[in-house]
Amino acid sequence: MFIGVLPNELVEVVLTEESSVQEYFVEMLHQAKTKGNIYKGYIHNIDAALQAAFINYGAERNGFLQIDEVHPEYYQGSYPLKKGARYPLIQKVLRPGQEVIVQVVKEPTGKKGAFVTCYLSLPGRYFVYTLGRDQQGVSRKIEDEKERERLKSCIDQISPPEGVGLIVRTAGIGRAKTELVRDYRILHRLWGEIKKKAQTEKAPALIYKELELAVRAARDYLTADVSEVWVDDPDTFEQIRDYVALAFPKSPNMVKLHADHDKTMWERFGLTRQVEQIYSREVTLPSGGRLVFDHTEALTSVDINSGKIGGEQSFAKMALKTNTEAAEEIVRQLKLRDIGGQIVIDFIEMKDPKHCRDVEKVVRQAMKNDRARTDVSSISPFGLMELVRQRLGSSAISVSTEPCPCCGGTGIRRNLEWQSLQAMKTIHRLLRRPGCPNPLQVPLGQELAIYMLNNKRELLTEMGARQDNRVEIVVDTKLP
Repeated sequence: MFIGVLPNELVEVVLTEESSVQEYFVEMLHQAKTKGNIYKGYIHNIDAALQAAFINYGAERNGFLQIDEVHPEYYQGSYPLKKGARYPLIQKVLRPGQEVIVQVVKEPTGKKGAFVTCYLSLPGRYFVYTLGRDQQGVSRKIEDEKERERLKSCIDQISPPEGVGLIVRTAGIGRAKTELVRDYRILHRLWGEIKKKAQTEKAPALIYKELELAVRAARDYLTADVSEVWVDDPDTFEQIRDYVALAFPKSPNMVKLHADHDKTMWERFGLTRQVEQIYSREVTLPSGGRLVFDHTEALTSVDINSGKIGGEQSFAKMALKTNTEAAEEIVRQLKLRDIGGQIVIDFIEMKDPKHCRDVEKVVRQAMKNDRARTDVSSISPFGLMELVRQRLGSSAISVSTEPCPCCGGTGIRRNLEWQSLQAMKTIHRLLRRPGCPNPLQVPLGQELAIYMLNNKRELLTEMGARQDNRVEIVVDTKLP
């Protein structure tokens, strides 16, 4: 694990395996994360058509609360369920102005507000402490049946109060009962403090703030599999070292400080190129094929291009080899970029059904190492695979990029010839308008101005002469 810090501005976390970047997280402190935060808010309005309420919790845009995320303790009055319905009609059980305690599940994106829930959860080192659901369980990623039974027995002995659930995280593997009990008590005490604050604060108000990325990374991603943690900031190094001393007392020297001022930590460990590739639209595969990622509002598409792969005896073998490489790399890139929602992968056509099953198996096997919840379909007759992935947080791409001012995020723009003709149309109209100033000065962006002066100078002169006027192109650096 590598933790890079620019004090009071930026935190970057990279997880690598055999020098290959597996996960990348970034947090700019001026773009404060809200996922995991708990707020006391009030219902601003209710939309019966969506069966959802919009919650004012102090953010720029109201949070979106669906009826299935409303705890029954907030229902006002009794309302009989219709036959076959799982939930009552939201307009019958909630009222505008009603106060609720909510937690942000999904960050605001674009023009959409945050997705919020009344079912709260507090992540600890070994447990996730849940409120409103009496669910006791063990992470699905813990597959050893004996260990699962031991951990379930520990939960039974802890015996959490009614309305509180406990889920053992993967970090709980092999942990003694005393360590688990201590983690539970910390979380139980934290919930008591949150409840107390909720009673005194006036809505809308923040009543619990999630930890900053550096400490959160140590809590959530530091497992027994991690052999070294490198930090490039002395203060953060002290924080992480103290945390590791408690969590891993047998590995006191796990945390190391990068103090070389001639090289960045990324340069020292050869991570710069891999991190920069996360922002690229294209990713090159080992055999020469390419992946192309395109994002729309509804989904992400991944196209696989074979490139020039030599030495293959047949197209079928080439397609299988490229698709297999692509399957592994796509799963890795989904984690790195934290791409969530609907994802459609366009594999190179494979006519042999066995080859299709082999590629599907590679995708599912690679997905087992993803912390996000995923659902993968089979490859369709058109060579398409659909999958759904839970977004764990704001991706590095979303927090560090913005739409291009020239193309508006489309990736294309009108060429200079088209732009110049549109400018000529405007000039033609202005020259014929009564009271047109002489000379007529036309402000244009530098690139377009140079193009017109090089390619349209004679036309501009003729247009001006016909109206007994003169056209002057003026460079305006504020224009694209």
